[in-house]
Formats: sequence, C-alpha cells, structure tokens
Amino acid sequence: MHLFYQPDFAQLFYLTEEDSRHAVKTLRLGAGDSISVTDGKGTRFDCLITKPDPRQCHVRLVEFHTTLRRPFSIRLCVAPTKNIDRIEWLVEKAVEIGVERFSFFISRHSERRVLKTDRLVKIAVAAMKQSLQYYLPQFDEAVSFDYLLRAIEEEHRFIAHLPELSVPEHLFRVTVPQTACVVLIGPEGDFSVDELKQAVDAGFRMVILGENRLRTETAALTACQIINLANI
Repeated sequence: MHLFYQPDFAQLFYLTEEDSRHAVKTLRLGAGDSISVTDGKGTRFDCLITKPDPRQCHVRLVEFHTTLRRPFSIRLCVAPTKNIDRIEWLVEKAVEIGVERFSFFISRHSERRVLKTDRLVKIAVAAMKQSLQYYLPQFDEAVSFDYLLRAIEEEHRFIAHLPELSVPEHLFRVTVPQTACVVLIGPEGDFSVDELKQAVDAGFRMVILGENRLRTETAALTACQIINLANI
C-alpha cells in the first residue's frame, strides 16, 4: 500500500508537492492507480489518482476509515543532544515503534540549547508513512526544565536515572498498561542533583532502563520500547 500525507485532505483533494513528485516521478503511479492518504489525525483516505501531475497530483476519494487512538500514550521528554543527528535518529525510530508526543527541554547540563523542530516533523512524517500509521506525533518546542515540569499533565510520570548507590525499579515493572505515561530523559551530562529533586517533588518516579549506562537517544528509544511492550 502506498501511503501519503496531506494534513488538509478534507479540503484539498490533491497531494503535497513533495508527495506528488514521489508518487508520479519515483513510484511512476498513473491515472486510475490506488493510493491511501492520511491527514495525520487518524483518518485513512482510500483514493484513485485522477491527474498524475508531479507538481500537484489530484485524486478522487473512494472511501475513508477512522482509526481510534491507542488506549495508552507515550510522551518522551528529552534534552536535545549536541549532535542533532542523534535526535533525528530517535524521532525516526520512536515514531516507527509508536509514540504520541515529543517534548524537548533545556537542562543545566545541556550542550545544545536551541532546537528547531521543523526538520524533526518532516522525519516523523516519513516514518509515519513508512510504518503505515495514521497519527502524527505532537512536537513541542524546547523549553526550560522548570517550565516543562509545571506543564506536565500525565498521571504516570517517570524520570530515567541510573544512580551509583540505590537502584530504582525498572520502568517495565512500574508501567501501568493503558494509561498516559511521560518519561524524562536527561542530556549527555545527566540531570543535576537539584533537577532530580525537582522532578521527584513534581511527582516523577525514578526508574532505570537496565543495568547499562545509555546515551540520551538510546535511553529515550529504550523507554519508548519498554512502555510499548508493557502494553501488549
């Protein structure tokens, strides 16, 4: 199945210029060929191509299907890495596995203090289409750690940290299936002592993701996979 993304499909019965070019030039689809389009909000539109124009490929709607959201949700709150490629890799893989929201924050030890999400959204769109999903995750602009803690609404809150002395419980053991979960993942330099205390005071439960010390992007993807597995 060829899946394309058009956020305004309810009003515009043609593909975006990028998807039009991909459909006509790369896939060599022509008039009468079947494709599916999603608006990224849970709807799949089954269509037939009527005008295979590489600049604006027009289609005719045949039928549509609405997909319900999952009975659980995952919000990854991540401190951006110095190397932006690692965050881009995380977004691609986490979307393929399943995630509802990305929130980025700047903490005391953050090496990257500015993050533009435009390219991350494009990567998420490509991953959504590749994995045949119909919901595009939400992306939040980077904010301060303090502001993020005040804005969290999810009931089940976790902060991933591997302390030297006490050993918190593993995320898999404390995840409650079919609930909204949020996980905080710190920067390369980890959370500061004050930030860990702030998070705990804000209702976050300290957890580990395993015995090994993980990179920021690896930790975030591992947390995403753990929560998905806990909901099987």
